[in-house]
Amino acid sequence: MAQPASQQLRLVQFVEQLPADRGALVLPVANLEELPTSLRDLTTPERTAIQRALETSEFNFSSPGKLSLRGIGDWQQVVIVAVGEDGRAPDYERAGAIAGRALLSESATVTVIAGAMTGEAVSNFATGFGLGEYRSDLYRAREEGEGDRGAVTVVSGSALLAQSIYENRGRALIAAMNWTRDISNEPGNAVYPEVFVDRARTAFSGVEGIQIDVLDETAMNELGMGAILGVGRGSERPPRLLVVRYTGPGTEDDRPIVLAGKGITFDTGGISIKPRQNMENMRMDMSGAASVTGAVLSLALSRASVNVVAVSALAENMPDGRAIRPGDVLRALNGKTIQVISTDAEGRLVLADGLSWIERNLDAVAVVDVATLTGSVRGALSNDYAGLFSRHDWLATQLLEAGDAAGEPLWRLPIHDSYAQDMRSTVADIRNGSTGNGGGAGTAAYFLGEFISRDIPWAHLDIANMAWSGASDWKPDGSAGFGVRLLDRFVREFEQSMPNGR
Repeated sequence: MAQPASQQLRLVQFVEQLPADRGALVLPVANLEELPTSLRDLTTPERTAIQRALETSEFNFSSPGKLSLRGIGDWQQVVIVAVGEDGRAPDYERAGAIAGRALLSESATVTVIAGAMTGEAVSNFATGFGLGEYRSDLYRAREEGEGDRGAVTVVSGSALLAQSIYENRGRALIAAMNWTRDISNEPGNAVYPEVFVDRARTAFSGVEGIQIDVLDETAMNELGMGAILGVGRGSERPPRLLVVRYTGPGTEDDRPIVLAGKGITFDTGGISIKPRQNMENMRMDMSGAASVTGAVLSLALSRASVNVVAVSALAENMPDGRAIRPGDVLRALNGKTIQVISTDAEGRLVLADGLSWIERNLDAVAVVDVATLTGSVRGALSNDYAGLFSRHDWLATQLLEAGDAAGEPLWRLPIHDSYAQDMRSTVADIRNGSTGNGGGAGTAAYFLGEFISRDIPWAHLDIANMAWSGASDWKPDGSAGFGVRLLDRFVREFEQSMPNGR
């Protein structure tokens, strides 16, 4: 199936003076008091009309939202967006995304008056605007010229600084997020393990500091990666292990941070087949692999001085005559045997071999795996936080801080010693499902932890409740690209613990 057309984004430029062109106007505001600063270059009638509209609309400045006005001066549309009063980067990004999405069907040029915002805040807003322009209707027929839209001109007293930050980081983040969301949103007949690998090669083509390695079915057989091979056995499309290494400037001698992702390109549940309802959405079960690859793409495109590796364990889970059955026993790369209780608990199987391969081949300073692993994490955390599991407090703290700073929050959950009994098998070293006493997200994390040494700093992020959602005023239906911004920030700001630190 042909790859859909790439996203068409508006050109973004930063200036210090209000341009003469009158298309759409965007006003990011935190409160009424700062409004005069933003409106000072407009005409008196325009200022009066906007001020009056805000005063009478009971607009809420403290929470994300927008107010669209028409018929003001020569502006085709005026969009007012709340940025909140905390001045946090994710607030500016979210406000920008709301503005970008609100003007998605507007062909006119866009002028953003940034007022008293700092250069970094202006860049964050512009980055968010680009994220808001994303469309998930990848295969819908487009009319000629439908994607042609005017440029975005951001007016700011910190234009040079904002442009520098945007060019160095914002543009890379937008490209990486779009790639992540595209590949997560595409149907299973378009993206399967081999295609995921090809799309990654294309995305990283020509990017400095990149090395890509791929293990195919033959290589995995020779190594004894029976867990991931077992998952892929029911599909005509064989598994792959994709390894993307990025070595940034001056980091050649550093030990890498390793990001591992679950990459089930479509999940029927296998023999333990899922219910019909919403099964079409299981094309998103490779969101973990998409996010870790996207995070490395963002870091590499911005030439960050980091040493990082993304490892994607890719398979398709189908129920044909060769598929594994409940009760089967698989042997993972590290030699541990796994009794399959449910073939729908396949994500932990592919990651078992992925984590074992990482331990054997990469001298990682830390390992973070990302997976749409369990439905139970939604029961615990709703749609407010992704689940974080780790036996290393310092690593968990850094991930929590990165998630908060990026606007992708995490909540730490336990890996309790009692889970060992829940995962005990009478015929193998471990089961891939618990005995049914609850703690589904925790027992899944415990399972993964059995396939990486306790001496290696490791954390698991269960993003099953955060990776995919319906449309909102800042994103369309489908993938949220959750984890890209979090991991980008985590890797940039990573600090290794003291040798004896937990």
